[in-house]
Amino acid sequence: MITIGTYTLTVAETAGLAIAVLLVVLLIMAIRAAGKSARMAEPLAHQMGSLGQRVQSLGDGQQQLAGGLNQVVESQAAAQAQLLQHMEKRLSQVNLQMTENLQGSARRTAHSLGELQERLKTIDKAQENITRLSGDVLSLQDILSNKQTRGAFGEIQLNDIVTKALPSDSYKLQHTLSNGKRADCLIHLPNPPGPIVIDSKFPLEAYEMLRNSSTQAELDAAARMLRTSVKKHIKDISEKYILDGETADGALMFLPSEAVYAELHANFPELVRDGFEARVWIVSPTTCMATLHTMRAILKDARMREQAGAIRKELGLLHKDVDRLGTRVENLDRHFTQAAKDVSEIKISADKAGRRARRLDSFDFEELAPEEDAKVVPLTKPEG
Repeated sequence: MITIGTYTLTVAETAGLAIAVLLVVLLIMAIRAAGKSARMAEPLAHQMGSLGQRVQSLGDGQQQLAGGLNQVVESQAAAQAQLLQHMEKRLSQVNLQMTENLQGSARRTAHSLGELQERLKTIDKAQENITRLSGDVLSLQDILSNKQTRGAFGEIQLNDIVTKALPSDSYKLQHTLSNGKRADCLIHLPNPPGPIVIDSKFPLEAYEMLRNSSTQAELDAAARMLRTSVKKHIKDISEKYILDGETADGALMFLPSEAVYAELHANFPELVRDGFEARVWIVSPTTCMATLHTMRAILKDARMREQAGAIRKELGLLHKDVDRLGTRVENLDRHFTQAAKDVSEIKISADKAGRRARRLDSFDFEELAPEEDAKVVPLTKPEG
């Protein structure tokens, strides 16, 4: 038995009391442990809830990221398709324009070459004319060696001399003037002096009478007749064949014989002076040859000047054609340069688009910042 103060307890009671106390202690300990566990569970539950919310937020973000990536990929694909379509359209336009420019340049070049060929043909023709004219005026050997020409009289002799001395297009036989008078020969000399007339109708009767005179009286009579007939003939030539604005300011009186020419200069010098005053120059077959030779030189010089002018004109046109051809070649070269530049810029744009696609494919988002040099340079239209 155990006595506690005024209370006496048996062993059994003491054991029961101890057990009860132990239970109470255990209960208190359990209650404390439960409270501590509850206090510890609250932050854990809160943390678990926060973790769940974060997991949910991460899932939502992943879904948004996936949607954004899909949208970016679709946008990039659409942009790339549009760029490719624009590039194909631009390449088609450039190809068409280059084809048209090349065809136009080819046509213009062929036309220019055709014009050059025509110019060269004209120059060759002018050169042939000069060569032919030079051959026509080489010498008077055939005339000087022709005894029949020197011995002929009048119109036949003049025609023969002129025909062999001058080109056929430089004179006209039996030409009618504006006053109705017919000239034996009209030589087309350039101005000045202009066309000049040669008359061969010399009064041979007085000269024949002078030659056949046997007495002094007959000789004096023949001399007076010769002076009268020659003065009248000089006056007729001056009035008929010297026309202002149509012919030269002089004419030629052809004497069919060197003997007649010598007779006038030896015994009738006043007739020669009258001829000079009336601007009628007396020529014999020999002096006519020299005169025609001088005329031929004048004609040759005038025609060569004409041909030289034609050649200079053709050369000027040829120079313009060559300049025009050079300008068109420069335009064609500029077209090729512009086309090469456009193709180079298209290749740069395609390369940059490919690099962007590869960056997107590798999720290299930090390098997707816009770059100034990534702008597509607009294709410029070639000049011309």
